Amino acid sequence: MLQGHVHPDFAEVASTFATILRSRPGGGAASVYHRGVKVVDLWGGTKDSEGHPWLEDTTSPSFSTTKGVVSTLLHVLADQGRVHYDDPVYRHWPEFAAAGKDGITVRHLMTHEAGLYRLNEMVSHPQQMLDWDFMVQTLSAAKPVHSPGEQHGYHAITYGWLVGGLIEKIMGERLAVILKRELADPLGLDGLYVGLPEEALARRAHLLNGVLRRPTVKDGWQSDLADAVRRGLLFVGVDLTEFRAALFPFYTPFDFNSEEVVRACIPAANGQFTARSLARMYAMIAEGGSIDGVQLLSSARVQTMGEIRNRTRDNVLFIPMRWRLGYHRVFALGAKAPSGFGHYGYGGSGAFCDPSRRLSVALTVNGGSGTPTGDARMPRLAGAAIRCVDRLG
Repeated sequence: MLQGHVHPDFAEVASTFATILRSRPGGGAASVYHRGVKVVDLWGGTKDSEGHPWLEDTTSPSFSTTKGVVSTLLHVLADQGRVHYDDPVYRHWPEFAAAGKDGITVRHLMTHEAGLYRLNEMVSHPQQMLDWDFMVQTLSAAKPVHSPGEQHGYHAITYGWLVGGLIEKIMGERLAVILKRELADPLGLDGLYVGLPEEALARRAHLLNGVLRRPTVKDGWQSDLADAVRRGLLFVGVDLTEFRAALFPFYTPFDFNSEEVVRACIPAANGQFTARSLARMYAMIAEGGSIDGVQLLSSARVQTMGEIRNRTRDNVLFIPMRWRLGYHRVFALGAKAPSGFGHYGYGGSGAFCDPSRRLSVALTVNGGSGTPTGDARMPRLAGAAIRCVDRLG
């Protein structure tokens, strides 16, 4: 049973979202803005395994969708003149120059060209990821895999400490404070957290598959099959080594539903959002940097944010992601959005904007897994929203 509202012109989005909710256990929310107006605001299903209903204010763990949020925050600071994309990172973060990283720029961080994605070389136990200061110091000392700008590989987990750490160095405050003051509060967002505060804990949805662990091979035929798959991928130029090194290289289980994880600051993976907050943030971008009289970005900045920075195959994800400054291309089923950009996440959530259509779309869910950049649900919702706009002419 869906709750909320939908403009009649976007009925296909509502029907697609209803199908998405029926396809898996759990619940979710969907939100769409067009021309600065919220035209879809829907939610439904259950927010945990006990069957409690998904409510209007329910926040959901959104994995890599978080990267788009911290990237937007850095762009806001850039528009304020506090940082420039071609600044060497060490100019704001002196310790970062260690291990030959003096040539890495802010632009390299945001386009996944810094060569600092091998989490397995930095962390031996997943609990270390809960220690913000430890992780920032670890990235300060880390040695890059390649020279900056030479290649690009998805910084699946390290991106958050790199960009979030840079933001903290620029501002001299904790990331959660900066995010609230510079982005969430000005836009009046009802749920945009990286590190959930105590007063918001009761709002959160629980992932139905919240415990992550690296899969193990238990018997011979599985080992033979895995080896055959690996050889086949190598034949077409795909080496899973970097994928395993960057994603979740731990055999120790890690519970994304635990309170200590939810309250920690992992800005590449543990954002807690409502769909309407994500959609409104991206609507601000789609409208040229302002919405409802609040301007956070210049129109020139928005154009720069959306420019494609690399087109070759990603070292970690194997496909061309068309990286922008902190965002990837829009994956949409049955539709194209060459001017669109945003970030999807493991587990199925995602959000994006398409300035050419003045459109933004967001989905939050708590059931399912999928790839590092989500599964088919967000592309299905994206396709439906794009078709609705195009029918309007």
